[in-house]
Amino acid sequence: MSHLERLLTGEPRVATAGVDLLAEGVESQGATVVRTDWRPPLEGTEDALATITAAVDLDAANREAVGRLVGTHPHWAGIAVASEVIPAMGERTFLHAGPPLEWADCSGPMRGALIGAMIYEGLAGTPEEAIALGPEIELSPCHHHRSVGPMAGVVSPTMPVSVIEDANGEGVSYATLNEGLGKVLRYGAFAPEVIERLRWIDKVLAPVLADVLRRRGPVDLRSIVSQALQMGDDGHNRNRAATSLLLRELAPSLIDGEGPADRRAEVFRFLNSNDHFMLNLVMAAGKIGVDAAAGVRGSSLVTTMARNGTEFGIRLSGTGDAWFTAPAPVVDGLYLGAFTAEDANLDIGDSAITETVGLGGFAMAASPAIVGFVGGTASGAVQRTLTMYEITLTEHPDYKIPILESRGTPTGIDAVRVVRTGILPVINTGIAGKEAGVGMVGAGIVDAPVACFTSAVQALAEECSNA
Repeated sequence: MSHLERLLTGEPRVATAGVDLLAEGVESQGATVVRTDWRPPLEGTEDALATITAAVDLDAANREAVGRLVGTHPHWAGIAVASEVIPAMGERTFLHAGPPLEWADCSGPMRGALIGAMIYEGLAGTPEEAIALGPEIELSPCHHHRSVGPMAGVVSPTMPVSVIEDANGEGVSYATLNEGLGKVLRYGAFAPEVIERLRWIDKVLAPVLADVLRRRGPVDLRSIVSQALQMGDDGHNRNRAATSLLLRELAPSLIDGEGPADRRAEVFRFLNSNDHFMLNLVMAAGKIGVDAAAGVRGSSLVTTMARNGTEFGIRLSGTGDAWFTAPAPVVDGLYLGAFTAEDANLDIGDSAITETVGLGGFAMAASPAIVGFVGGTASGAVQRTLTMYEITLTEHPDYKIPILESRGTPTGIDAVRVVRTGILPVINTGIAGKEAGVGMVGAGIVDAPVACFTSAVQALAEECSNA
């Protein structure tokens, strides 16, 4: 029987793209319908997509960029004073989360964290003095200085920072030591107990951990994250397993370490009680990867997703240091105690770097327990991860999801795929109170703003056509 005869005599089969009404009409006539979830690219991006496709080998550029990203092997190598190791950080430079920001545009939690940092640095004795000094300090994004910071993300000159190094290359990144949850600096709190905790981190936690790392050598962060995903973590809002694994790595050197035993015991108890301690280290590990992926001509790989509480911004590998911003979105969340959505600030923090490297919202299928913290359902968490495969370039070779038959997490957000499909990156996140000094009020889930991606793709097209 010829191909034509098979078509004429066999069972009718029709493929439909994105229009349910058409599919239902064909099915009502007895045909077998194969449905595909197709939709046109986002409005205003058609010409840009055509330009990019004509000007560069997009697949090759993205293979190179994402290969660099997953090819890094971050290790926690030591502790240092921020201004002594972070590039271009002056005595009055205060780093912050998200895209560039002026004091006048700071949200409540960002302003609160900067107030606390100025008091911590001894530049101000009271919140009022800090507010008066605010316009005079130099603000700069953490991402411009090989650094990342959760929530407000503030790093001040004398704060201790973790030093993360790439065992496979020359990359290095920095992040502060995690304070724990609740009323803490990164959520915009600056009460005396917040400053006291920061001073304890400087005087006790940092020196003890520095000694431990000198004695035992670097800690393999990629290995810990990989194991933690098998134990129910997502790498962003659930780091209980990762922190426990880290404590196991550090415990022998803590027990046998030098210095007062009571201080080493304090550090052990702090790490044991702070399930989020690994968050800052996971973020800095991600920074190693995205910095390695930057600068590939024509690549639409997203190398930065970050929020400052006022704006949300992204950067692409192929457009260098340029930021593409939109107003920070509202987080759909669960709230602590008597707090409500009325108390919440807009989305904030560099911690979306975890999603940028295949963790957090992209790995929620590995962490069904996370929904008790950020909301939603376990099945919804799985579906969110499955959807993210449609806008990413690869599956992570080490970060595996047990419930998906150990499939690698969706890794490497492709801005071109985002505008072609209309599917936006999902982020799970903490929520800071909108008033300075309040601290944490909840946690939830948010989508990245679409405008960031349309403007980024248009800029990439211009870059490609001018090269």
